[in-house]
Amino acid sequence: MANVNEKNANPEAPHDESKDANGAIDLTEGSERDLDLEAWGEEHGYVLDVEVLKEITPNWQNYQTTADGRTVLIPQPTADPRDPLTWSWKKKHLILIVIACTAFLPDYGSAVGAVTLIPQSLIWGIPQDVVNHSQVGNVFMLGAGGVFVVALAAYFGRLPVLFWFTLTAVWTAAGCAGAATFNTFMAFRILNGFFSTVAQGGGVMFIKDLFFVHERARKINLWASFVILSPYFGPLITAFIISTTPWQWAFGVYTIMTGLCLILQILFAEETFFNRKMPASERPQRTPGVGGKIARLIGTEQWRSRKQRSTFAQAVMRPLRTIMKPTVFISTVYYLCTFAWVVGINTTLSIFITAPPYNFGPRSIGFFYFTPVVAAILGELIGRWLHDAIAMALTHRSKEKKLEPEYRLMAISISTPFMLSGLIVLGFALEEGWHYMLAALGWGLYVFGIMITTVAITAYNLDSYPEGSGEIAAWINFARTTGGFIVSYFQVTWANAEGTKQSFGIQAAICFLAYLMVVFMQAFGQRIRERAGPLRFKTD
Repeated sequence: MANVNEKNANPEAPHDESKDANGAIDLTEGSERDLDLEAWGEEHGYVLDVEVLKEITPNWQNYQTTADGRTVLIPQPTADPRDPLTWSWKKKHLILIVIACTAFLPDYGSAVGAVTLIPQSLIWGIPQDVVNHSQVGNVFMLGAGGVFVVALAAYFGRLPVLFWFTLTAVWTAAGCAGAATFNTFMAFRILNGFFSTVAQGGGVMFIKDLFFVHERARKINLWASFVILSPYFGPLITAFIISTTPWQWAFGVYTIMTGLCLILQILFAEETFFNRKMPASERPQRTPGVGGKIARLIGTEQWRSRKQRSTFAQAVMRPLRTIMKPTVFISTVYYLCTFAWVVGINTTLSIFITAPPYNFGPRSIGFFYFTPVVAAILGELIGRWLHDAIAMALTHRSKEKKLEPEYRLMAISISTPFMLSGLIVLGFALEEGWHYMLAALGWGLYVFGIMITTVAITAYNLDSYPEGSGEIAAWINFARTTGGFIVSYFQVTWANAEGTKQSFGIQAAICFLAYLMVVFMQAFGQRIRERAGPLRFKTD
């Protein structure tokens, strides 16, 4: 059997080789394979075990596995140097880190505004709640921008959309730092939210392009940890900055961070789109050297081959077709109902803890934000093995020994109690004036749970519809930010009117009721997906 060493990612030549115009071995053509394992897995469950592969095809020897011969590679890689699955371990993970760092930016920048709204209110003579409108507008655009990102990437290519959006995010972040009036600041904040979300709304596209099915949960876990950590590092760092310098410096630091991510993209990022549905001889050539890298970065090379991808109309329709799949829609509603409170708490907590009995100042607020940072890191470390362990255990226990996407949802049964107890403890602590460590504990429990939940719901939908990797991530991101956008408008008023015990208790109840959607998908998700059918996009 042909194996592949994943660290070097250079597949050995299989039986019955065929070569493209460049002399590269194309393992998708000429070899006797009767199954597209990714398409098969989408409809029937992923066959990762070699012994199971033997049962469903007599040509099992022609399929590539990991170096140890135990795990079937899905998708099957080619020997084409343009295939991201065959790139070196170092190159793939450098791109992953660049995407993760860029995905860190939008929520970090959004959360900077949650802390600076107090000095801004004093300087501009505007109520804090009015200044918070710039925050709310920014949060909404973080979700809306992601939907545009994936549609544009399907037409123009992954890399140029990443580059141009990040470039625009740099100067809009600088505009926030240099704004002299609230209206100017608000305009730049809204624009920055739209453009900075590029790797948050579209990050899963790169993960899907670069890694095999059995690797993706761990890579999503890493990427998601940057997303979840970012809104807590924003207030943590900003609180220390504004304690000694004007608030503009907080956005100056954010501008520098965005600029550094742009430099990393120029140095290390690459176009990861690879149409494995197309014969090797028809795939667009890649210009070598620095000139080729610049051409792919700004999009001129992708523009020349645009007819080989989705048309503009097809690209625009991809997000709509994806959200019409019942399990994607249910997942989006579920995530909106559970993650909304993260954004709501994060954008308004400084108002709660600066009031009696805590009376926190900027430095104390900064230290308080260590709690969710630690909780998210623990979620990442535990999730590194938890998600795969659950999926593999359920796969081996099943009769057919196939990885069903619904197995990914079992992790939410573990994360939900953490989320519910965290919200309840935080609500009681704020209203009863409990020690701030108990309030921190409640917050940490909730963040830990949401970290596990994020990876599970993303991995589930990616396994269900791998063709729509970017669109799925964009809709999940849209649900997250839309929920926060809505909650930010009434979180403080609600808590002041009814008390945090009742308001946070209702939030916990909503999370529990939303969990019933997960139970429903575990029971009926496979049948629903079979009836709905695959996406069948022109290109992945």
